[in-house]
This record gives sequence, C-alpha cells and structure tokens, in this order.
Amino acid sequence: MARICIEGGVPLDGQVWISGAKNAVLPILVASILGDDTSRISNVPHLQDVTTTMELLGRMGAALGMDERMQVEIDPSGMCNFEAPYDLVKTMRASILVLGPLVARYGQARVSLPGGCAIGSRPVDLHLRGLEQLGARVTVRNGNIEATADRLRGARILLDTVTVTGTENLLMAATLARGTTVIENAAQEPEVVDLADFLIAMGAQIEGAGTNTITVQGVERLAGAEYAVLPDRIETGTYLVAAAMTGGRVRCTRAEPRHLDAVLDRLAEAGGNLSSGPDWIELDMRGERPRSVNLTTAPYPAFPTDMQAQFTALNTVAEGTATITETVFENRFMHVQELRRLGADIQLKGNTAIIRGVPRLTGAPIMATDLRASASLVLAGLVAEGRTLVDRVYHIDRGYEIIEEKLGQLGARIRRVGSGVQPG
Repeated sequence: MARICIEGGVPLDGQVWISGAKNAVLPILVASILGDDTSRISNVPHLQDVTTTMELLGRMGAALGMDERMQVEIDPSGMCNFEAPYDLVKTMRASILVLGPLVARYGQARVSLPGGCAIGSRPVDLHLRGLEQLGARVTVRNGNIEATADRLRGARILLDTVTVTGTENLLMAATLARGTTVIENAAQEPEVVDLADFLIAMGAQIEGAGTNTITVQGVERLAGAEYAVLPDRIETGTYLVAAAMTGGRVRCTRAEPRHLDAVLDRLAEAGGNLSSGPDWIELDMRGERPRSVNLTTAPYPAFPTDMQAQFTALNTVAEGTATITETVFENRFMHVQELRRLGADIQLKGNTAIIRGVPRLTGAPIMATDLRASASLVLAGLVAEGRTLVDRVYHIDRGYEIIEEKLGQLGARIRRVGSGVQPG
C-alpha cells in the first residue's frame, strides 16, 4: 500500500494551481442525469471520488467520456439501472446524492446507506424526510433506501439542521417537481451555489441559492449543459496553511478569494501577509513562525469544518496556545492522536482541542484516518524534523489532486513510496 514520505524543514516557495472543487463536482456530475441530453463538465479534478462517481453513473447506464483536459461528457439517455450498490456507496458518502435525481427523473431509486470518512454519523434522515414531503414513498430495509414517486410535487421544506448534501439532494429533486418548492434553513456554501448555477444552465428555475432560503419552480424537463466547476476553496486554504506553517511564500492561482473570507481572516491573525487578485491568493510568512489562532467551526460563511484539521496542525507549531472547537461533526479530531506522535501538545476536552505550540515536531510513521485529517498530517510532516511516513494515503486521494507533485513544485521534499520504506 502506498505511503507519502516527507523530509521536513523546507520553507515552501512558489506558485500552485488550484483544482476544481471536489465538493462541487460530485453533485454536478450526479445532476447531469436529470437532463435529456449530454452535459459537458470542465475543470474536473482527477480524484478517487470523481472516479467512483463516474463508475456509479456508468453502472446505471449513462455513457461517459473524458478527454486529456479532464473534461467529462455524460449522456444519460441510456439510463436503465436505478440502484447505487453498497460496494461503491460504502467508500463515498456523496453517493447519497443520486437519490433525489433518480426519483425526480425516473420515479425510482434504490441506494445503499452511505459510507465514507468516519468523522461522524451524518444521518440521511433529513434527505428522506424532505423527499417524502415532495411526495416520494420512502422505505429503509436491508441497508438500502428505496424510494418511488409518480411525479414529485412542490412543497415547503424546513431543514432541522443545515446540511449541504441534504440541501443539494432536495434542490435537484425539486427541479422536476410539479409546482414550487421552498427549502428553508438551506446550506449557503459556494458548492451549493455552483450546483444551482449548473442546474440553471440546464434549464432549472432556481432563486436564492447562497442564502438560507432557496425557491425552485419545477419544470417539465431539463437539457444538457456545458459548465466549468469552481475552484476548490479547501485545497486553496490547505496550501496557504502550508505556507504559513513552513514560514514560506505560496501563491495559489486559478483560485476564488471570495469564498475564503473566514480562512483568510485567521491566516492574517496567524501573521500571514496576504495579497490577492481576481483569481489568485498569496501568503508570505517572510520566514516568521505563525501565531496561534482560536477558531470555532460552523456552516458557511463561518469557518469551515473542512479546514479545522489543517489549522490544528498549524497551531501545533505556532507561538502561543489556541483552542479549536468543532461544532459540525462530532468525531473530527482523530488526527490529534497522530499529531501527538510527531510531538504535538494537544489536549481534548469534549469537542474542543487545546493546542500549545511547540518549537518543532519530529518525524514518525503516522496513519491517516479521513480526508482532511490526512492533509493535516502531510502539513505537519512538512515542518517535522527528519522523515514522516503517512500511511493510508487513499484518504487524501479522495480530495487532493496530485498533492505530492504540487507540494514538490513548491520545494517540499515529498514523494509517494511503497510500503517497504522505513522511517529513518
């Protein structure tokens, strides 16, 4: 099994291009099956979750193509199988997103209860309750969600808690429902807006995406569309944190600064010198050690839970003591034990981590437990003395495109190796 090997201690310096957003491309790929015609999606990142999603759509009968520029073509006209089986769903929770489109477009769906990162329960009951309000008949048995409908009908849906995938599932389902659907307490993330913009390009009538109330006027049919996925704000933030931790300078190109206000505020608080343009962001630490940063995660536009692990890593080598409180997922501090193996001083009290910065970390073999945790371990390895070996890197391949190549272009001593390499 492959591992990532890092020889730490090198300040990063240079320019890195940002890939399309993982959390936007997956629902957009799925939404293409709502159309009658072929859709062409560009700026698609080369990620394991993208491969899994395309395999899932292919098994359902969609015709798929991809060119050398990672532009994906999806023709749903041959759709004939409306099941998302466990062998695919167990690796990726986003597979639940096929539920709404299948019921709306084809009147039936059978989706295994999802798997993916073990960072919390993330129940799907909000998805199911919302579909029932739209008129679907939903049952859960033998580990599968089964849903049918003659045609969905518009409804007012109040989500008990803010859920990104729940908002996206119901948004997609509502596009072909008869009448008007209003989704209240909707997620406001840029990725939700990107999905809505793609659906609008297909012919959907949607207002309010990016606010907490989304209104959808159902239409009779959707067409295909050509669309470019937005840049990945979490990947952008990860490379900026890498610059801050190593005392270096990194410019992220093909980025979207507007989506990172909460992250950029904390990086400035840590001592980063920030500058930006329409499609780039640069952080320069000028060789200085970062300062500790307190934060609490919350739904967008507040600080994103997907950046919590990276800032936990930053605080391990920062000057001072910081607290990080996780409010979105109840089990998202699994990286703490691995960071301690590198010499980090972290105490956990409930959903809060108390982190006392130390002057240096020391390389060791460590193990990734989920996608964002794996990124934090790579960041820690960049500043640890000696060699750090990160195991289970398939987690990082789910959400970061060629991370070792991109970090290598910035000067990091990092490479992917086989399981035979030993710490040294």
